[in-house]
Amino acid sequence: MKNFTYWNPTKLIFGKGQLEQLKTEVPAYGKKVLLVYGGGSIKKSGLYDKVVQILKEIDVELYELSGVEPNPRISTVRKGVEICKSNGVEFILAVGGGSVIDCTKAIAAGAKYDGDAWDLVIKKAFAKEALPFGTVLTLAATGSEMNSGSVITNWETNEKYGWGSPATFPRFSILDPVNTYTVPRNQTVYGIVDMMSHVFEHYFHLEENTLLQDRMCESLLITVMETAPKLLNDLESYEDRATILYNGTMALNGMLSMGYQGDWATHNIEHAVSAVYDIPHGGGLAILFPNWMKHNLHVKPERFKQLAVRVFGVNPEGKTAEEAGLEGIEKLREFWSSIGAPARLADYDIDDSKLEIMADKAMINGEFGRFKKLNREDVLAIYKASL
Repeated sequence: MKNFTYWNPTKLIFGKGQLEQLKTEVPAYGKKVLLVYGGGSIKKSGLYDKVVQILKEIDVELYELSGVEPNPRISTVRKGVEICKSNGVEFILAVGGGSVIDCTKAIAAGAKYDGDAWDLVIKKAFAKEALPFGTVLTLAATGSEMNSGSVITNWETNEKYGWGSPATFPRFSILDPVNTYTVPRNQTVYGIVDMMSHVFEHYFHLEENTLLQDRMCESLLITVMETAPKLLNDLESYEDRATILYNGTMALNGMLSMGYQGDWATHNIEHAVSAVYDIPHGGGLAILFPNWMKHNLHVKPERFKQLAVRVFGVNPEGKTAEEAGLEGIEKLREFWSSIGAPARLADYDIDDSKLEIMADKAMINGEFGRFKKLNREDVLAIYKASL
């Protein structure tokens, strides 16, 4: 375990009826507020009306940016930045899932930057400051509500990159499980895959003496796997929605990865796929992660064996570490398939015609991954195994 400093300034406000906290949280940052949201689901659910009513009660000057895409685009970020700069916006409120929050982070940083916000995404410039922003979460998935990371797509160039800054932590995030009731089954599944994938990205590292961190990761995975089937049988179960919502936040707020850095190669591989085909991020991860695992099983077989035994209940007796690890990978695939996650790129009508293009995009910054450095041949092998 390496030396570390843990810092997370986001105030987490969790539970039923917590939307009322907007009345005390928002006024601390100003009167001119930009409301950012997606394709209209919050209007259908009634959440939009509730938020706007509260904002009216505290007498804010309200601006709006709607239509944030599932893979948020830099073109939408630029629209938000322009609204902020033109109107002197003092605070941004993101109401939606991880995509809306990611877009909001880029808007908040872009509003304080003199150049194009894409510069921040491609790391041509660093976001030293950002407008303050808060979130009202409607989807358990990315953990963006309590971290400083963001993923933005440039559809014109088919590029999709993760970026972040200490300046882009939300000031507060309101998590009411009731606001996730209307999330459809498929999006619920994608969220479950995404949060589990975040844990796997942490789990596969080369650091020694991470006993507590390992157990924390394993506990979260087991909790999600126990809860997911119950939730998918009753999408309006408050208890199960609350459990999954909390797990999604804990999977990527830095708590699990103190003292080491995870791998994060699979996310990079998936970003290249969804940059070209615009598929759901969680769906792409479900397809790719087991194949990344198989490709790298040889790197540290005991790590895969530990996961297989502790999380997937594999009996290691009479098996090599590789054999036990492979059985655990197969059980992961079985679990994700059992809840309706895709298993092959063909499930999205993706064939081998653009594998080379995706590999080039994945390799844009050279070899990547901390558990094992992947080169272009590795990436192509994982894509081919995923067809």
